[in-house]
Order: sequence, then structure tokens, then C-alpha cells
Amino acid sequence: MSGRRYFGTDGVRGEVGKDPMTADFALRLASAAAQVLVPEGGTVLIGKDTRLSGYMFESALEAGFVAAGADVLLLGPLPTPGIAYLNQEFKADLGVVISASHNRFYDNGIKFFDGAGAKLTDDVERQIEHYLDQPAITLESAKLGTAKRIDSARIRYQEFCASTFPEGRNLEGIKIVFDGANGAGYKVGPRILSDLGAEVMPIGCSPNGRNINDGCGSTEPALLQLTVPALRADVGIALDGDGDRVVMVDELGGILDGDQLLYVLALARKKAGKLRGPVVGTVMSNLGLEHALRANDIEFRRAKVGDRYVLEALHESGGIIGGETSGHMICLDKTTTGDGIIAALQILAIMESSGKPLSELAVGMTKYPQKMINVRTEIRFDPASSAAIQDAVVAAERELSDAGRVVLRASGTEPVIRVMVEGEDEHLVLRLAERLAAVVAETAT
Repeated sequence: MSGRRYFGTDGVRGEVGKDPMTADFALRLASAAAQVLVPEGGTVLIGKDTRLSGYMFESALEAGFVAAGADVLLLGPLPTPGIAYLNQEFKADLGVVISASHNRFYDNGIKFFDGAGAKLTDDVERQIEHYLDQPAITLESAKLGTAKRIDSARIRYQEFCASTFPEGRNLEGIKIVFDGANGAGYKVGPRILSDLGAEVMPIGCSPNGRNINDGCGSTEPALLQLTVPALRADVGIALDGDGDRVVMVDELGGILDGDQLLYVLALARKKAGKLRGPVVGTVMSNLGLEHALRANDIEFRRAKVGDRYVLEALHESGGIIGGETSGHMICLDKTTTGDGIIAALQILAIMESSGKPLSELAVGMTKYPQKMINVRTEIRFDPASSAAIQDAVVAAERELSDAGRVVLRASGTEPVIRVMVEGEDEHLVLRLAERLAAVVAETAT
């Protein structure tokens, strides 16, 4: 395992380069979570992606929960949103996912969902962390929990995903290349699409424990971009390792990221009279998305980076559609959390009903040039606390006027300031990004 330790709402806790996650850590984490969330016993679901270390952490978590008196249901490889859904189906008290999402196989992590299929609050996480450094508990034999595997979990999740496709319609005559990132969606994705009548050609669907997100999936869709036009397919779908993100490829091999897919979803719901509340993106969502939605009289709001913040903004505003550029799409009229397969099915339904190719559906949004520079610093600090940096930001925004924007934010996991500039003029964007990065670097030394 690498030096990353994952735990909690965003999947991240601890310092990069410190405290590698071990089986002992997973056991103590299960014990701590049990004491906070199921102190009187209860039911815990455990799912995972296809990483080699998933078996080890699954066993450690099982031992920790059972020793603390909880009953454990082992679901095997299943997308993260599948655990959120099945938590409600099985009326479980807690759902646990073993996955490091879009990272390579040598990382792994642990994420939690409560009984309603929602991610844990910061307050609950802090309670768990209070017990984390204590020895794992083991109750007397009569109070131990049980553990068993649930072979029907995958089928139940497949049926749920398929139910979000419009009733009475199907995907017959549509040829789809599906890239499962050699991850958690490698089996359920092709089967859902095939059951709906599509002709499916899978790639990235042969996991061996080490090839998850390796040259495939939503983070590396180059192979999918070549395969779709080569096979004369109608569309390509690429998930990430745990199946909560999706990017798509049109019939010409063009990639559509989360911003473009969000535009297609929002516009279709607007035309159908089914859009409620604002569309929610993040501070990193492309300015072209905001302008395209505004041109169609659709309100757009920005949340902090992270799907949990998008979800919070949707709940607060009464919205139903939100997402991140990375492809983490949330359709609250269909499910409770980000789900790559369900988001893709909504896009496919729009293609099927309109008779239009994906390239045509996305034509109304123009992505503005965007430049991101990561400036490594000696210590972590808030760029807003520096007068010199703020003066440089104001000057850059003045040059961009209404045709661009600037975002500076500190990384949550490492001493890095992310400098992002976007606008209509690519040369100006590059020049301003480099100038701002130089000011940040000089201030940080």
C-alpha cells in the first residue's frame, strides 16, 4: 500500500505520505465505527471494488464489526452508489465501501454511508476518530455478531439502475462501448445495458486486482475514444474504479466530461418541464457551463469542490441535478448519491428519445480554455490570507473582465495551492495563470 490513508465522507483522512492504511487500522476503524453507529448491535453492509488489498481489508472490517456485536453482510465487488442504495434495501444501519475511487490499485480506502444512504457528517466522523486510537473491543461470545455473503446484492442493484430508465423504452439498436476501469462496475455495467437491449462491447472489464484505473476508465479514456469510432459505436461510457463517476465519448470519439454531461441533463429536464431548483456545480466547473445554462434561463450555483458539497447545495436549494467536472453526477430525482451508471442511463435516455447523437446534444455548450497550475509550498496556508496574492488575483480578474475567472484554493491533502484561470482567450489565460503561480510561489517561500 502507498502512504495514503483514506477514511470518511470524502474518502480522505490523514496525511499523504504518513500512516499507510493497514489491516490493523481497518479493524480498529470498524470497532470505532461500531461503538458510535451501532453500539447496541445492528446490520452493516460491506462492499468493495476490485483492488487486491480489498480482500484483506474486508476481512479486517468484518472481524472488527463482528467483535463489536454487529451483523455483517458481505456484498463483494459493487459500485459505491450500489452500497448506498442497498443500505436502504436491506434496512442496514451502516454501509461500508472499500475503495480508493479513481486512484491506482496500490491505494485503498474506506468510506461510510448511514442507514439513509447518505455520507456521514463531520460531527459523526469526529466521534469515530475519538475511538480510533483505542484498542478494538471484543464482546463476550454470546454478544458477537454474525457474518454472511449476499449473492443477490448485484442483481438487486442492477434492477434498481435499470428502473431509472424511462418505463416502456429500451436501448435496442444502440451500440455502446463500456469501459469499466477494471473496477467495481465491470460486471453490473454491461449487464444493465444488455438487459435494456443495447449491443455492448466491454473494455476495461477484466480486473486482476492490479489493473484498476490503469490505462482505462474515466481518468484515462483515450482507449475508449479510439474504440468508439473504430467500432462505429453510437456512444462510449467510462466509469472510474468505484463507479460513482462517469465520462462519455460521442460517436466521433470526442470526450464529454461532467460539465458537458450536466448541461445535456439540465437542458433535457428543462425542456421536459422536470427541472427543479438550480443546477449545482463547483468552483471548478467550466465557465462555459454557467454561460450555456444562463442562455437557457437555467440558474446555476457553485459549491466547494467535493460531491458532498454539491449534494448539500442541492438539498439546500431544492435542486435535483448537480455534478463535478470529473464526472461525479448527482440525479436526486433518481437516487440519493452520485452514480455513474445511473447518470449514463439518463444521457442514453435523452439520446434515445431525441434521436440525436451525443455530439449534437452537447453542441450548445462551449468549454472555455482552462489552465491549472499546482504550486507546491513549504507549508499549508490559505492564499486569501496573503495581500500580495489577492492583489494579483484582482489584477488578473480585471484583465479577464466578464470573459473569464480565477480560482485559487489550497489542497486538502498536501501543501499545494491550485491556481486555476479560465476565459475565452487561451493565450491570456495561460499568461495570467503563470503570473499568478509565480506570485504564489514567491509568497510561499
